[in-house]
Amino acid sequence: MKRIYWRPQKVSRIELIVIALISLALLVAVETLQITEVQPWHAEKLEASRLARRAMEQIRLERERLDLEIDLTTDPTGSGLIGVAMSEVTTNTGHIDSKQTTINPNFAAVVVHYLKKAGVEAGDVVAVGCSGSFPALNVAVYAALQTLKAEPVIIASVSGSQWGANDPRLMWPDMEKLLLDKGLFTFRSVAASRGGIEDRALGITRDGRQKLDAVIERSGVLAIKPKDYAQSVADRMAVYTERAGDRPVKAYVNVGGGTTSVGTRVGKQLFRPGLNRSAPAGLGDVDSVMSRFIHQGTPVIHLVKIPELARRFGLPLQPTEMPKVGDGEIFARRAHNRWLAGLAVVLIVGLLYGFIRRDLGLRMLKGLGRRSPGAPEPMV
Repeated sequence: MKRIYWRPQKVSRIELIVIALISLALLVAVETLQITEVQPWHAEKLEASRLARRAMEQIRLERERLDLEIDLTTDPTGSGLIGVAMSEVTTNTGHIDSKQTTINPNFAAVVVHYLKKAGVEAGDVVAVGCSGSFPALNVAVYAALQTLKAEPVIIASVSGSQWGANDPRLMWPDMEKLLLDKGLFTFRSVAASRGGIEDRALGITRDGRQKLDAVIERSGVLAIKPKDYAQSVADRMAVYTERAGDRPVKAYVNVGGGTTSVGTRVGKQLFRPGLNRSAPAGLGDVDSVMSRFIHQGTPVIHLVKIPELARRFGLPLQPTEMPKVGDGEIFARRAHNRWLAGLAVVLIVGLLYGFIRRDLGLRMLKGLGRRSPGAPEPMV
């Protein structure tokens, strides 16, 4: 004989409150009891950041040896990697907040992350375009490549924007040669150009251009002297192709907004900061080193919009003291516990089923509230 019992058609207010409170408690538990997730390639990221920190320290010591002032108002960490507002070899305006944010050895971990995402392994050829605008970021790229044992082909633009490596006595080619001589890196640029407008430093005085040429000459690398923008792009691609030989270029790394590298302002804005695997919409006929590589199917790592990159990986903006190696979400992130979240979902679904589809709530809460008089409930 089946048991016959009465069950209300509607869920009582008390039952709804109980469901809501338990769900809220589970939500608080999921949000509060998060776990720390170590990010991929953690060991390589730490190694690269430590190397970048040592390299940055060597540049600071060299700046002191040359008796070049370190202005703590613009370089609050005292890194020696922030240049001056204006000099005879300065190409254009710069953003001091971006320059200060790069003073962080943990950007080397960011570069490791992107290189590994691009599939770079030991022995792979990586093309690099850098300039004097972001010396600290150049250091981060070199440290990442050294750590991963890649084989970079680097072309540098000697000049730089405001607050970059824009002191004629200590420019980027001088810095990278110093780091090579100190044994921190086993490579440096294979070629260099003046940089700036059309890669010919147009707009800089004759004296400034002569100083740029002198820097290239004393560096001892191949001098790229294009007659116009198009030739600069062609000359750079020829160097990359020749140096790579019959090996594929696994990635192209661009640091900053070098004209021929990014394709003037249009190209700089079209490519996303970080890893680009395909040509962005609207690229069209924009000719640049980046556009040529991306059309060949080579991933492009675009290191621009530094504050955006810093926020993406939990790095501080404009640090006032040198960040410690290993700090930042690029190494470890707080994340929700998937098992706890799954358990919470199961419990909530069980509550809804038990209280609404079954009579569990009615049985458990019987007598806790009074029903208002009225017509009897229909039988279930």
